[in-house]
Amino acid sequence: MTGALVVGLVPSTGAADELDDRRRAAQERANTAQQRSEELRASIEGLSADLGQAVADLAATEARLPAAQEQLRLAQDELQAAERRALMLQTRLTDATNEQVAIGEEIATMATREDEVRASVGQLARQAYMDGGQASTLAVVLDAQDLQEFTQAMQATATAQRLQTRVLDELTTMGAAARNAEARLAAVTDQIAELKVEADVEVARADEARVEAAAREDEIETLIAQQQATQQRLAGMKAQAEAEQAEADRQRAALEDELAAIIAEQQRAAAATPDRPAAPPPSSSTGAIFANPTSINPMYVTSNYGMRLHPILGYERLHAGIDLRTYCNTPLYAPRDATVQWAQWRNGFGNQVMLNYGSVNGQPLMSSSNHMTSFTVSTGQQVNQGDLIGYSGNTGLSTACHLHFEVYQNGSTINPAPLLGR
Repeated sequence: MTGALVVGLVPSTGAADELDDRRRAAQERANTAQQRSEELRASIEGLSADLGQAVADLAATEARLPAAQEQLRLAQDELQAAERRALMLQTRLTDATNEQVAIGEEIATMATREDEVRASVGQLARQAYMDGGQASTLAVVLDAQDLQEFTQAMQATATAQRLQTRVLDELTTMGAAARNAEARLAAVTDQIAELKVEADVEVARADEARVEAAAREDEIETLIAQQQATQQRLAGMKAQAEAEQAEADRQRAALEDELAAIIAEQQRAAAATPDRPAAPPPSSSTGAIFANPTSINPMYVTSNYGMRLHPILGYERLHAGIDLRTYCNTPLYAPRDATVQWAQWRNGFGNQVMLNYGSVNGQPLMSSSNHMTSFTVSTGQQVNQGDLIGYSGNTGLSTACHLHFEVYQNGSTINPAPLLGR
């Protein structure tokens, strides 16, 4: 006789931990891909809109592809696990159904035997009635003609009593067994109902996993096709990228020439007026000398100063400033007391405010805020640290609202991060 079935399938702790680890690893890969995507998007600052959009499209595709591939693997694993659980439940359901049939047959057999035993009891009762009831031992002794007849009568009486006792005991035992079988049948019937519910749930899970896997396969095929098409598109735009980079280099050289001319003019003016009041002592160059130029507190750097790989041409170029997180049309401030050298549109830089701090630690120092939506200052205006100079934006060769902040020492760019306390 089979024992009670165990209802429910609980994944082992090890399997659950492994699945959690895989999900965490998938999330980490997605985060890494997203970081690469952000770095690539940062590298397209300085590209025209069509080139920048092509690179951004490629970045988005390449960021999504590994996540979609991992989601496909997870969906396939979930499908296989659901199918295994469904198969195990079906096996248990079959076993439970077989047990239900066996118990039913057992109950039917016991019912037949009980009918036979009850018939035997009835026959014994009728026989006893016809014999005038069961003879007592004294009657047997008194009615016996001799010892042999007495012995035979006693043996017959004992046999009849044993038969009656055995039949009654069997009837009692069968009653208890029948009640036990009925209880087991009820338990198995309940188990079958629960197993059918669990089996339906697993079938539904398998169907969902199958649909998810198919969707991820379709997405991956689409992403790969998009990736290949965008790569071909970028390859065909290389000449345009080279021309744009050359123009950006010319603009940068022109800006530095202009700053050098301004510095030379300031130095000539200083030499011509030796009796003017001495400037305040310079700030230390080893620490922050600029306040936060954005309205985001604390400052958040989205792209650092330094060499950056050109996403199309394949060689490194200087990212001559630091990108700080802002949102469209959020306030920008003067990071230090200064004179507005200019507030104007400059190709590539968009709306630009150039601030002149004079000589700091013996070196001419200036800074520019770029890609602004608009500015609120004008050339020659004196500003104090924290004064509003304009609003952040996405003008010029830019792909999103942010502040591209550059610092010039003696006319050449330097890393703004230390001066901002970054």
